[in-house]
Amino acid sequence: MGKRLVPLLLFCLTAIISHGQSSDALRKNSERSLGKAMSLFREILSIPNDAHYEQHVNENVEWCTRAFEQRGFQVAKLETDGPPLLLANYPARKAENTILIYLQVDGQPVDTSFWNQPSPYTPVLKEKQEEKWKIIPWEDLNYDWDDEWRVFARSTSDAKGPIAMFLTAWDIMLDKKWKPNFNVKVIMDFEEELGSPHLPGAVEKYREQLKSDALIILDGPRHITNRPTLTFGARGIATITLTLFGPRAPQHSGHYGNYAPNPAVRLSQLIASMKDEVGRVTLPGFYDGITIDSNTRAILESVPDDEDFIRKNIGIASIDGVANTYQEALQYPSLNVRGLSAGWVGDKVRTIIPDRAIAEIDIRLVMESDPNRLIKLVRDHIVEQGYYITESEPTEEERLNHERIIQFDYDISYLAFRTSFDSRVGKWLNRALTRSFGQAPVRQRTSGGSIPISPFVTTLDIPAVTVPTVNRDNNQHSPNENLRLGNFKEGIITVLGILTEKY
Repeated sequence: MGKRLVPLLLFCLTAIISHGQSSDALRKNSERSLGKAMSLFREILSIPNDAHYEQHVNENVEWCTRAFEQRGFQVAKLETDGPPLLLANYPARKAENTILIYLQVDGQPVDTSFWNQPSPYTPVLKEKQEEKWKIIPWEDLNYDWDDEWRVFARSTSDAKGPIAMFLTAWDIMLDKKWKPNFNVKVIMDFEEELGSPHLPGAVEKYREQLKSDALIILDGPRHITNRPTLTFGARGIATITLTLFGPRAPQHSGHYGNYAPNPAVRLSQLIASMKDEVGRVTLPGFYDGITIDSNTRAILESVPDDEDFIRKNIGIASIDGVANTYQEALQYPSLNVRGLSAGWVGDKVRTIIPDRAIAEIDIRLVMESDPNRLIKLVRDHIVEQGYYITESEPTEEERLNHERIIQFDYDISYLAFRTSFDSRVGKWLNRALTRSFGQAPVRQRTSGGSIPISPFVTTLDIPAVTVPTVNRDNNQHSPNENLRLGNFKEGIITVLGILTEKY
């Protein structure tokens, strides 16, 4: 959208809600809010948020507590066996329903050597010049606001951007003295990037405090068209770590090449045996239980995907043979190698036979498949390939008595969830976004990514819908993560539209 169209949308939304205030007053209020919003955004981005570090967690807990209390929320720290959760509660007068909103506060670890700026925790403003992103002064926002400019820092999109969007929308509500017609609870997760290992127990422990009628997740990227989007489900995730052992220590490849089996080669062969030449998992029964009936196919085909554009956008010539389209592919469990390690590469390379090779695997889960069964299929396949499975570093006896030794570790982080388009929360959100943007949002049956929502859905027995706001090309989880300014502004409109829509 153009430089001034999104602010005008905010003015229009404000006008609808406020029943005809002057355009000048609306313009001044909105532009003042956007300026304050960017200051708030820069402030929260400047707080490091790697959940591996207790100090990072504590600083973000303190900031979020202060930010929500200043806006009239009652904030409680929900203690767990790890980082706490924060629950911010705003009871609305005479409200009959309660909406729970999930926000993620932590971010992926950073390697500063790959970031094109002084620090991933010092946000910078950039514009594209000759196909490269160049840092420009923050002061440029004082006289212009280009929707295509971007803020670069860790967690701009995943997921401190949505936090700033929510708080800014709430500030507008306070300024205009508007109130939602439902109670608002906001749950903040400080270890999502670690798989939220303490969340299931915490949801069970604090189920009364978290009791709600529906859950909204402010996370994830919009549809690839960047249109307003609602996603009604997400795949779950389980992980497997395979450590295939070779000689006790790395050996000289001249002395022991052709003699000592190379664990990197064997691990490559083992992984290759799990998929066919078109990318389908070969383990018998891996896709059992998944059917695409006519109703489901109609839902998938209603998403305005351009398959040629998707392939071009990510730089591939063809797709795996699991399904014929992107949306259909998301309906199946996946077996993905997310990382490989053996020996050394680059300027550290050396002529050795590695002592071990490691593969990190993730399995994306769908509603129809049992994660324990899928993990067992992988384990059974490894045994069928002649491997002895150990739970730790092999003993000397094991090394001398087993030709092929592998350590198998796994974890089930969280399950998939799915909500009906025709649910009350689904219809409500569809109304809110249609009113806010003048057109119906893209509605997706499920997203490919995983979020730790199933504990809420199963324990609290409530429906959940994801409201993504950020640009898809945001380098999420990677160096040079960013958020497009147009998405930041439309995210504020999105949240404001939801908070002002009667449930």
